[in-house]
Amino acid sequence: MVTKVVMPRLSLTMKEGTVIQWFKKEGDLVKKGDPLVEVLSEKVTYDVEAPASGVLRKVLETEGADVVVAGTLGIITEPGEPLPDIEAAVALPPQRIEEATLPPKEETARKVRERILASPAAKRLAKEHDIDLASVKSSDPKGRIVEDDVRRYLAESAALAPHVREVIPLAGIRKTTAERVSSSARTAPHSTVTMEADMSNAVKLHEVKQVSYTGILVKAVAQALEEHRNLNSTLDGERIIIYEDINIGVAVAAENGLFVPVVHNANKKSLIQVTSALKELVEKVRDGRLAKEDVSGGTFTITNLGMYGVDMFIPIINPPEAAILGVGKTTEKPVVIDGKMRIRPMVCLSLSYDHRIVDGAPAAKFLQKVKQILESELEDV
Repeated sequence: MVTKVVMPRLSLTMKEGTVIQWFKKEGDLVKKGDPLVEVLSEKVTYDVEAPASGVLRKVLETEGADVVVAGTLGIITEPGEPLPDIEAAVALPPQRIEEATLPPKEETARKVRERILASPAAKRLAKEHDIDLASVKSSDPKGRIVEDDVRRYLAESAALAPHVREVIPLAGIRKTTAERVSSSARTAPHSTVTMEADMSNAVKLHEVKQVSYTGILVKAVAQALEEHRNLNSTLDGERIIIYEDINIGVAVAAENGLFVPVVHNANKKSLIQVTSALKELVEKVRDGRLAKEDVSGGTFTITNLGMYGVDMFIPIINPPEAAILGVGKTTEKPVVIDGKMRIRPMVCLSLSYDHRIVDGAPAAKFLQKVKQILESELEDV
């Protein structure tokens, strides 16, 4: 029996994953349930288990390949069993497999491109530099493109372009981040409201209770969401889904990208528990130990750039959530209280929200509630 190993869907928004490494090689015996291949998606690595026992007959997607959800990664058969109908397709190189699945119009266009005459060296050099050979002028009377033609094209292009210091592939976590923020900006009509909050109460809690400022923000937002549930939601087609659980994601920057680990049921945790959970999640980010459950199920996100000296900014919603809170740096400022000038630690809060789900007034009321909790209502409960 032939069994396909496919790219799993790890979240509702996942479209593709990246192959990180194979734990088995072609010809190895595998048992159902054994870790077979490690993939990356939604900034989380995940071990795909063997769906059946047998022999790993063919690895179709190698390390570094981006594969769509349900795309075939490899083939498992029983020992000694030949590959029936799909054997010819498996034996074809990746480019031919791709051509075999293209729609008629795209296939025709591909064949036209293949008619370009070029030497193997020219093709190899063009591929290395991501050059469309149709753009390269041939010096051969018969129109055949040779390596020197490609090098001349590169030199001419370099003379017109700024010098490149480094080329970084858009792959893995960086690619996932790019796709998610692009999708968010493209599909969700963003609107933003800002408000300043007095952090005097937060500073006091931080010093007396030894809780983190991020923990204080998470707890304040979680409490505010209990009263303003429409911000704890998502848009699913023509339905607005209001979540019961309040799971707060916190954007954490690491050397290899941006991660959003989630504090689940933050409204039901004390400040001490929230701070402890955040500390553990941040350590997992730094050590590369985040599990699928650590970044799944978020209903609202907080992103803080205050530690970089940023006063305020407009954050991009983390899809499929309805809103995100941006936090700037806390600054000592003069404020008027009861007709008298006082110096207070003030912070700018920026709430970006999906205007398809939330209107301006409810968004402002929610942000006002967060401010109120931070300034007077937050306790270690």
